[in-house]
Formats: sequence, C-alpha cells, structure tokens
Amino acid sequence: MRRLSLVAIVVLLAACGNKPRQPDWLVNADSAQDRYERAYLSGKDRPAASEFTRFRSEVASTAQPGLVARAELTRCAVQVASLDFSPCTGFEPLRRDATDTERAYADFLAGRATPEQAKLLPEDYRPVANGEGGAGAIKKIKTPLSRLIAAAVLLRTEKADPEVLQIGTDTSSEQGWRRAVMAWLGAQAMRAEKAGAAEEAARLRRRMQLAAEER
Repeated sequence: MRRLSLVAIVVLLAACGNKPRQPDWLVNADSAQDRYERAYLSGKDRPAASEFTRFRSEVASTAQPGLVARAELTRCAVQVASLDFSPCTGFEPLRRDATDTERAYADFLAGRATPEQAKLLPEDYRPVANGEGGAGAIKKIKTPLSRLIAAAVLLRTEKADPEVLQIGTDTSSEQGWRRAVMAWLGAQAMRAEKAGAAEEAARLRRRMQLAAEER
C-alpha cells in the first residue's frame, strides 16, 4: 500500500484506452509522495512538510475520500517505519468514508488488525498481521519501506526479536534514512541496556551520534 491506489489508477486508465495521458494530479501526487517519503525518513522536516502538503492537495483535487485517506495513511506509515507510534490523527476524520481496505491498513499500522482485516492487506503484511510473521517473513519483503513498516508493526505489537530489530537498522542504514536509522539504533540500544549489555548499548549509541552530528 506504499503507493496508495495511484499505481492502480494508472493501470485502470491504461485499460480504458490506448495509453491515455496520465492526469496532472496523478503525476504531481506521485512525485510529491516519493519526495515526501525520502525527506521524512531522512529527517528533513521542512521539505517533508512541504511535500506532504503538495501531495495531499493534489490527491484532494479528486474529491475522493478514499484517496485522501490513503495519503494520510502514507504519512502514518512512514512515521511508523521511523518508530513514531503516535495516533494516525489525519486518517481518523476520513475513516467513515474510507473503504474496508483502508481501514484495515490503518488498523494494521496501529497493531490491531483482525484476521479478517489481514486478508485485505498486501500479501507481504498478512503474516505480520496474523501474528505469524517474524524475521523470516520480514526478510522476504523486497521493498525497503514496506520491510521497515512490517518490522515496526512487529515491534509495536511486542513480537520483534533482536533479528527483527537488526533488519530494521540495516534496512534504514542501507537507504541512508537518518531519522529511521537513529530510531532503530535507539530501539536496539534500549534492548541492550535492559539486557545488561552495556558495551553493546554504548556501541549503538556511538552510531547514533555519528548520524546526529551530521544533521
């Protein structure tokens, strides 16, 4: 669900004619979404806020509540990927007009998706939503952001083992997503401290300092 319904809309339009011109709102929204995700995950708050405003505005021009709901879910998803488990306040006013799929995704991000809702999620997320997915399931997810979201939901639901945390850190680090990597390193450091592994915790904190000093 990372790309909302935007890609699906492109496919639908293509099926309706001979390579029709994509609507301006779709092109603009897609590029703004991509820039927003990269900026937010990298800890660039001002550009991220600007790009999200542009993204939501383009989607809102369709007057389709479901699409606007999915824009808000995009914001919630990148926050979750960065281990910010704040309520998805932007989505809730739209919940009533959202589809079952959108409500299922919102509840998945909140760590409370039901087995019935799990069936509506992208295939990569279903094992996690059903409580069956661990590090093995996370490793199979090819898209970095989707992998990070799934790992974060496991952490949120207290089902993340040390390997899941390592996957979250490695995925963030490989992408150079400063905000996310600092959050995942922090989660690892806290677990190490609770386990009495002071030296390991200190090593992780030093990595966090490396990222922080370059901001």
